[in-house]
Amino acid sequence: ASRLAQAAGISPLVVGLTVVAFGTSAPELAVSVQSALSGSADIALGNVVGSNIFNVLFILGLSALISPLVVSLSLIRRDVPLMVGVSVLLYLLALNGLIGRLEGALLFAGIVAYTLYAVIEGRRESPGAESQNGNQNGEAQGPTGMAFVLRNLVLLVLGLGLLVIGAGWLVEGAVAVARLLGLSELVIGLTLVAGGTSLPEVAASVIAALRGQRDIAVGNVVGSNLFNILGVLGITALIAPQGVPVSLPALSFDIPVMIAVAVACLPIFFTGQRIDRWEGLLFLFYYVAYTAYLILLSTEHETLPLFSGIMALFVLPLTLLTLVVLAWRARQAR
Repeated sequence: ASRLAQAAGISPLVVGLTVVAFGTSAPELAVSVQSALSGSADIALGNVVGSNIFNVLFILGLSALISPLVVSLSLIRRDVPLMVGVSVLLYLLALNGLIGRLEGALLFAGIVAYTLYAVIEGRRESPGAESQNGNQNGEAQGPTGMAFVLRNLVLLVLGLGLLVIGAGWLVEGAVAVARLLGLSELVIGLTLVAGGTSLPEVAASVIAALRGQRDIAVGNVVGSNLFNILGVLGITALIAPQGVPVSLPALSFDIPVMIAVAVACLPIFFTGQRIDRWEGLLFLFYYVAYTAYLILLSTEHETLPLFSGIMALFVLPLTLLTLVVLAWRARQAR
């Protein structure tokens, strides 16, 4: 998919925001649709929300630990605020407890409009930047004839087909594990399924960070989050006979956490337009804390009150103070 997009003259950043992001989000789409059709709607919603949290906290955190990530100015000005806005939109649409077909159509129209806008903007970028990024990747642009197109289309269709088959197995296995461990389907969707379907994003962002293509590493995460809400949830709500129900725990906790994670990107991205290793470590810490909280809450463990108190009284206020200081310093520097 990346080769086809680059052959069409689309810049690496837009490839990361669209083709790579949408391709690596194909498992989320397949799993959410299969879950909704099989009656496991909590997995469908939990998969989207959990994947977005996983993408920012775990994938960006891990990628920044490998190599500090430089953030494109267009991401800061356009795509990250859009990610925050779309996350808030999901919360507003979910307030009535259901993402119906009308809301699904609205979300799907959003991903179509965003993709068209990103591609048009990407083709306006200078070809010099595209060539430079291609050289950094260590790959030649290669042929662009009919054989090249057909070969990559076959790989694309074959890969998507295998993803759909794997999605069915993943949903069946996740539901079985949820019942065996006594965990709710929402928790399984937020953790096991979200992490499993986000493994392509892990691979894409880590490889991009190792190769020095930091635009793709960050763009993949932001683009995947946009596609998960607008594309995955939109298509799932359109296909599911009864829409996608939103449980009270998801509305009161998990979706607000997803919004908070998206908002937290803004001050961190502002600081010198980069994500340093210590910021990546902070992201990873919060993903571990979030997952631990979900498991303690679902199993009603006796240490839950102590864990919640420590996070509420010490960790969260210190992090908020750090983000405020970082934003203030970045503003002073500008």
